[in-house]
Amino acid sequence: MNTLVLILDLIGTFVFALSGATMGVRRRLDIFGVLVLSFAAALAGGITRDLLIGATPVAAISDWRYPAITLAAGTVTFFWAPMIERLQFPVRMFDAMGLALFAVAGTQKALSYGIDPPMAAALGMLTGIGGGIARDVLLAQVPLVLQAELYAVAALAGAAVVALGYWLELAPLPCALAGAGLCFGLRMMAMHFGWHLPVALQSSDPPPPEGPRR
Repeated sequence: MNTLVLILDLIGTFVFALSGATMGVRRRLDIFGVLVLSFAAALAGGITRDLLIGATPVAAISDWRYPAITLAAGTVTFFWAPMIERLQFPVRMFDAMGLALFAVAGTQKALSYGIDPPMAAALGMLTGIGGGIARDVLLAQVPLVLQAELYAVAALAGAAVVALGYWLELAPLPCALAGAGLCFGLRMMAMHFGWHLPVALQSSDPPPPEGPRR
């Protein structure tokens, strides 16, 4: 379990760091700004999770691999941004991958610290969305989680699969793969088809169309 959580956490750290660094390059930040965004996007969610479950000192500080991965991802993105930009929707694709991996890894780490499955799933969702919130706040824009298509919902769905598998005493690896696949699939389909949660009507918005009268 611990090895699986570490592997998922490190991979998620790398892809979220790419997401933050790519956004920094698009905003024309210097190399220091790109590295700061890379670090914040990759580690803010995990730091928040570790503080809440009492896993201190947090892994992002006590384990050199986490900051090393974020710095490596930020540096690669800064110098090879055109190559990364050739990928279709690079920022959102990396963000979806990081969201899926962090939601699963965060849930499993919370479970390993004795957190009940429902709250472990919530912490997994927080692990997934925390980095994106920090990145967007640093860029002075409304966080993607508050306006995007099925962002937090996708993270919660993937985390719930892991928590349910733990409750049913199933093998952790298949549950982790299923949860990550569900989260990533929901996020990508939501972006493709425009699925999103309902938005409140404003006074200037037209009223919804009436159904056929009977």
